[in-house]
Amino acid sequence: MFRLSLSTFRDRWPLFIGAMLSVAVGVALVESSLRVLAAAATPPIPPGLSELEALQLGDTYDGATTLMGMTAMLSTFLAVFIVSSTFAFTVAQRRRDLALLRLLGGGRGQLRGLLLSEAVLLGLCGVAVGMPLSAPAAAAQTAMLTGFGFLPSDFTSASAGWTVMTAAATGIGVALLGVLTASRRASRIRPLEALRDSGTAAAVMTTSRWVIGLLLLGGSVVLALLSQSAGLLIALALSMTLTMTGGIALSLLSPLFVPLTGRVFGLALRGSTLGGLAEANLRAGVRRSAATAAPLIVLVALVLGLAGTLSSLAKASGEELARTVDADLVVESTGADAQRVAAVAGVAVASPEITVPMTLTMPVIDRDTDEPEEESVHSGIVAVDPAAYADTHRAKLLGGSLGDLRGEAIVATERSEQQLTLGSKFSAQLGDKALSLRLAAILPERISTSDDFLVPRELVPAGALATAPAQTLVRVADGTDPAAVADRIRAANLGTVSTVDTWAAARSAQQQNTNVRTMIVLMALSGLYALMAVINAVVIAGTERKRDFAVTRVIGLSRPQVVGMALIESWAVTVIGLFLGGLVVAGTLAGVAAGTARAIGVAVVDFPWTLLGVVVLVAFAAIGATSVLTTLAATRPRPISLVAARE
Repeated sequence: MFRLSLSTFRDRWPLFIGAMLSVAVGVALVESSLRVLAAAATPPIPPGLSELEALQLGDTYDGATTLMGMTAMLSTFLAVFIVSSTFAFTVAQRRRDLALLRLLGGGRGQLRGLLLSEAVLLGLCGVAVGMPLSAPAAAAQTAMLTGFGFLPSDFTSASAGWTVMTAAATGIGVALLGVLTASRRASRIRPLEALRDSGTAAAVMTTSRWVIGLLLLGGSVVLALLSQSAGLLIALALSMTLTMTGGIALSLLSPLFVPLTGRVFGLALRGSTLGGLAEANLRAGVRRSAATAAPLIVLVALVLGLAGTLSSLAKASGEELARTVDADLVVESTGADAQRVAAVAGVAVASPEITVPMTLTMPVIDRDTDEPEEESVHSGIVAVDPAAYADTHRAKLLGGSLGDLRGEAIVATERSEQQLTLGSKFSAQLGDKALSLRLAAILPERISTSDDFLVPRELVPAGALATAPAQTLVRVADGTDPAAVADRIRAANLGTVSTVDTWAAARSAQQQNTNVRTMIVLMALSGLYALMAVINAVVIAGTERKRDFAVTRVIGLSRPQVVGMALIESWAVTVIGLFLGGLVVAGTLAGVAAGTARAIGVAVVDFPWTLLGVVVLVAFAAIGATSVLTTLAATRPRPISLVAARE
């Protein structure tokens, strides 16, 4: 059986090279992500740092670990999906060869054994090719993480035994998983049906495809509905999960849309010979078109869905600040200068918010398990004057009162997944001083996390406040020009002054910049992997159509006309992939809109139009160019030599 697999490799290598590359790149991405994840999970803490500085550095590594965990998850997801779809298409392209083996006496078990042995061979080859690629992939991920400030510049990663074994097992396991379902279906098709391409062999929407596709589609609908009523963080998590489940669901159901798209193109190109042939080929080659559209659907859903979610979150953070802050100006300075802003002529209320270098340990209740937990926090802690804070913020408390924020007290922001209890005790470490803070009030969930915890100013030593970064919200006196007050603050050298709208927009832009960097780390290599899968499907489909192209040339079409016909088909499939992927993105952003509406009172959606334009251009250019080159290569032989050749 293994010798037969090797012979098949030699004879049908164009089919297998794409599958092998899919495994290889998947293995490289998984191993590189795990390598960086392992290094970030056990960071070296330089000696000489204070306890708070060490904890903050640990938080930086924790953030990078979370990001790389998401990257590893995406890489694994794409590897499973792309390799499985590639193998399924490869097996479908060989159904006539496999039918001949059945007619020559091969049993169903032998046929499945042949395909599984091919999968093992492909998996081993993919692992052998992919492992050397993991080093440059890890270097690229490390360069992005350090260049974007997610990790220190001296961060390094190295391959470990468990990362290599995990990636290798993933490659071989994914190869076997990818061919398992396809081999089961191939073994159940009657040989004569496969040779004549009729009956079960001609059906693209198999029972398993219907069941899995509809189940995932139903699950995606449920996720979309749940995101409409869940808290912000949960809504975001559900929406991001929807990008994967919805992408797979519509890729499985994409054969239903191919004939419809073919008819639309037929109407648009009515009277054109090439258009009519392209329409007929779309209807006849549903399996081929669906295999090409599937990775494009997932690519569009992931890239635009994640980008739209992060972009909407950044825009919503700025909108939240503009709606919740009741002030005219914002002054950014040190704590010492912030104390002097109130004395400037024309200032009615000045509310300094000074970042406190404090470590908190807070008791919470997990909403899913109702179990008490403890969580440590080192950021988002600000010292405020309760009265001034209340005058410059439109805060709707879930419980307690800002007036109780005095002495050893604290105000905390509740999160969707956690529940706080009024009166509970927070352990705090401020320099060398240990504190026990009483929870005096609870703020509702917000998008911005810069002031999740409020403590009274008198709790913090004056020396610590003087050098800490601060922002002061200023409301000017009635009848006073805010611009004039801003000029006086600048003249006194008390800090950088801006209007609330400008400040909120700058904060939103800063968050957007961070989100763009996060998106690049998450999807740069994974997006290229998905695009490679699209190109690979076009190449496999074009390579196997040599005889079809030869027939069209024999009946009168020139070689350029055949290339044009194939180009129209490929662009029609591109439209299918973009449209179905766009439906997933729409569902994702609907959940984001509902979550932001509950959090800040207005639905905020920021669709990444520029990225959409880039994705559309890249998809049409890459698929079109691949189709042209593949068709040119397939039409190079004399057509009569292919038409007259025996199968």
